[in-house]
Amino acid sequence: MTTTVLRSDEFSCPSCVVKIEKALAATPGVTSAKVHFNTGRIEVEHDPASAPVAALVSVVKSAGYEARPTAF
Repeated sequence: MTTTVLRSDEFSCPSCVVKIEKALAATPGVTSAKVHFNTGRIEVEHDPASAPVAALVSVVKSAGYEARPTAF
């Protein structure tokens, strides 16, 4: 397992948090997802073999938000 941090500048309301967390949690290979509304930080614990970073970004996009990998 690894932890990947994504960032999004598109959060406009706290309901975004639940929507993104549910979408990521339903992704095979993801064990946990935590969205921080105030900072736009998305922390995802996942198996990179079954849920690569590109897939995580795609899941967030399908939930209606842009995200990008970041180092912190």
